[in-house]
Amino acid sequence: MAQTVLITGGSRGIGAACVRTFAENGWNTAFTYSKSREAADRLADETGALALRADQQDTAAVELAVAEGKARFGTIDAVVCNAGIAEQKLFQNITDADWMRMLDVNLMGTVRTIRAVLPEMLHNHKGSIVTVSSMWGECGASCESHYSASKAAIIGLSKSLAQELGPSNIRVNCIAPGVIDTDMNAMHSADTMQELADQTPLGRVGAAAEVADSILYLCSDKSSFITGQVLGVTGGF
Repeated sequence: MAQTVLITGGSRGIGAACVRTFAENGWNTAFTYSKSREAADRLADETGALALRADQQDTAAVELAVAEGKARFGTIDAVVCNAGIAEQKLFQNITDADWMRMLDVNLMGTVRTIRAVLPEMLHNHKGSIVTVSSMWGECGASCESHYSASKAAIIGLSKSLAQELGPSNIRVNCIAPGVIDTDMNAMHSADTMQELADQTPLGRVGAAAEVADSILYLCSDKSSFITGQVLGVTGGF
């Protein structure tokens, strides 16, 4: 029987690459999106995945998306908490509202998603949760302190949940991508992207599909003895 995955923020970037990768590997795939309806519909048509609209700041919407995924596929075996936002600002220009929005989407969106899928995983005594942080959550980034802090919090959450949920045979791992060629990095100039690529031992930025392959592995039974880990997909950055 095919396993089922729910991917948040699946309409573009790393999330869309995950939708394609899981669908291509025979998983029943559902994904959420917030505003990119046309992109979500195109991806659903391309892959056969189930597109579900859910604002990560809305607890009821997240819970409804999980319920709709279960109604279609019967169960959710794995969840990929990928949805997130980024912003560049000098620290002194980041307002309280900026901080709260960043933490509410990136951290609390992850919390809401895990909380919604967890009862069934506990009942089934099995599950895999993969959160998506960033290398900036490990080493920090200039002019992105609120983003870096939100991603560092995701790492702490993931490690804590791995300890708490391990006895229930639920694995929790975290992916920390480096500089990946997605529209989230469109804020950077070509020169900046090249400078970042030059700083990696591999001498290039990463592809979203490379991150998706790592996430697929962590969700699959091939990684059944791996939990509580932070995997950097950074090109050695």
